[in-house]
Amino acid sequence: MFKHVYKYDDDKRAQHQAVRNTVGWYYFTHDLVEVTGEDATAFLDHIYANPIGTLKIGGARYTTMLNDDAAIQDDVVIFRLEENKYWISTLFAQRIMKWLDAHKGGYKAEYRKITKEWDMYAVQGPRSKDLLNAILEDNIDEQKFFQIRDNKIDGISVKISRAGFSGEKLGYEIYVSPEYTDQIEAILKEKGKTFDAREVDEFQIKVWTLPTEKGFYVMTDIHWTNPFEVGLDRGIDWDKDFIGKEALLKIKEEGPKRILYGFTIDEKYDAVHIVPRNLGGPGAQVLLGDEEIGRVYKYTYGYTVEKNIGYALVEIDKAGIGDIVSINGAEATLCERSFF
Repeated sequence: MFKHVYKYDDDKRAQHQAVRNTVGWYYFTHDLVEVTGEDATAFLDHIYANPIGTLKIGGARYTTMLNDDAAIQDDVVIFRLEENKYWISTLFAQRIMKWLDAHKGGYKAEYRKITKEWDMYAVQGPRSKDLLNAILEDNIDEQKFFQIRDNKIDGISVKISRAGFSGEKLGYEIYVSPEYTDQIEAILKEKGKTFDAREVDEFQIKVWTLPTEKGFYVMTDIHWTNPFEVGLDRGIDWDKDFIGKEALLKIKEEGPKRILYGFTIDEKYDAVHIVPRNLGGPGAQVLLGDEEIGRVYKYTYGYTVEKNIGYALVEIDKAGIGDIVSINGAEATLCERSFF
């Protein structure tokens, strides 16, 4: 019941609001797969829907990995570190490794899991740049979104990516060798005091409350949907071949049959227990009258918007933004996925 788990949890609220109002930092190491070789670019362009070959060195791109039916198998960020060297940032490295094995064909490319070689700290919020400039050797004022650069903290070599999963306009990620993790954490704790920084150690804040408020996903939120259903069709390179292209073109021509909406539920229904699909199972039913028109994919509490919020995958011809539906007896209003 989210009334007890989220809404009145002062520690969770404080961690969430630190990211929104000052700066929050947290350990959140993703899986990393390194891809190299003379065909690395062509190989990744075949695997992923968005263009990889157009990435500049030091750039990054968010993209999806589809199966032959155009169903999303993973969503990742791909960094181009060198001409023929890439990092794939994911939560499911083993899944990707098997997928690459199955589709390598004649491409001259090598890949390996390098997760154990790097730890990652997210530093997110309005004062995140100020905090990092206070500890980095090279100023990052000119670093653009989705750029990754080499830098140093107290003589320790790090990579700094301007990115994040909090929905904040300013956010960064520090990649560092695990042998220096304790030093980096100590520096963040000490220097962070000047900027009212707070460590975020609640999993729900990292992957539920912060990103959901801004319409961000993790893979469990969108697995087996297609890009058109969840708004990830923008930027797809239709001029190249990629796995799932034929099926996705058909969806493009016919239009998607479902769409992922946001929804809000009034506080008077705080005690209603709603199980979303991302926790396993099919997800709670979304009803319009007595007819099922969709399923709940995610449900949480948004401390910034002070509302119960979530995502629901709904039949596109049955309901739209502003419509009121029923979820476990609670009235829910469909809305855009970004809540502010």
